[in-house]
Amino acid sequence: MGIPTVMGAVDLPYSKVDGIELIIDGYRGEIITNPGKVLREQYEVLAEQERQLSEGLDVLRELPCETTDGHRIPLWVNTGLLADVVRAQERGAEGVGLYRTEVPFMIKERFPSEKEQMAIYREQLEAFHPLPVTMRSLDIGGDKCLPYFPIKEENPFLGWRGIRVTLDHPEIFLLQARAMLKASAGLNNLRILLPMISGIRELEEALHLIHRAWCEVRDEGLDVRMPPVGVMIEVPAAVYLTRELARLVDFISVGSNDLTQYLLAVDRNNPRVADLYDYLHPAVLEALQRVVNEAHGEGKPVSICGEMAGDPAAAMLLLAMGFDSLSMNATNLPKVKWLLRQVSMDTAQQLLGRVMLLDSPQVIHSTVQLTLRNLGLSKLINPSAAV
Repeated sequence: MGIPTVMGAVDLPYSKVDGIELIIDGYRGEIITNPGKVLREQYEVLAEQERQLSEGLDVLRELPCETTDGHRIPLWVNTGLLADVVRAQERGAEGVGLYRTEVPFMIKERFPSEKEQMAIYREQLEAFHPLPVTMRSLDIGGDKCLPYFPIKEENPFLGWRGIRVTLDHPEIFLLQARAMLKASAGLNNLRILLPMISGIRELEEALHLIHRAWCEVRDEGLDVRMPPVGVMIEVPAAVYLTRELARLVDFISVGSNDLTQYLLAVDRNNPRVADLYDYLHPAVLEALQRVVNEAHGEGKPVSICGEMAGDPAAAMLLLAMGFDSLSMNATNLPKVKWLLRQVSMDTAQQLLGRVMLLDSPQVIHSTVQLTLRNLGLSKLINPSAAV
């Protein structure tokens, strides 16, 4: 939404900061109380520069995301509410890489009916038509709970969540699949994405239910095409099964947030270990490159969604790895597009080649920042570095 945010500020004495002037630096993850005059003025200048920069990026809206040597990569958006549509369209999104279907479930006091779901999905599909809209099947559990369907576990991130829940309750999955298919009638821009897949059996069960839903909808007289179906790579097991999974689906999508925390065994919502969460960790980068290579080996396109895709510096590495599309929050899209339009694929691949030889996340960050600084692009990435 473009609102500066700092996560994990658990020790902040909220009762004592009421009425106190604060500076929230989302780039550095810092909250500054009672800033001095000089520091305040520096941040005021920074805020104005950010505003001007955002206005300057508006001219990119109708331009493709294309490197200086002609390599195109579509930039998609992550959505969950109808309000996200306006922001996405204002920033020139070329489709939806992740529509979080759990959001409408979370704002209701009961499971939405098939008719209610169909109406919600239809709005999203119509708003972006003819651009693709990738709808993830219900992904609850972990940090996403429904008040009317409580899931209490000691370790929710390693428990009953995502596809595990809906396969144990096929009536929920089937109803949602029917609603998606009905909503896509006459539009044909739906893509279905399956979350938290960790094995072939789960995928086969989900595909069977989707096919069953499709047959039921057609038997009811609706002429609906079978949409492309993809699988999310979010757990380490799926990384090593990418080729086998790719043979059964139409596309692959990496969920970088969960994949990073599972690879590093770090709960990114836990402030005690949050500083260990780093999507530029060499193990994460190697896993991502493996997924791209394996998916392309089966002739299947691969996209990525999550915080990493919306980081302009990281997006440069993802471009070089060979990702076919990037999906991010709409707010980040103009900056990512601007940066990728300033570099060549050759430059990005050279940087990736150097980075993949490094064994320290800190050194990787420094290498990327130095490269961007030498290209005259670092201020766009972290403006507060100049403060």
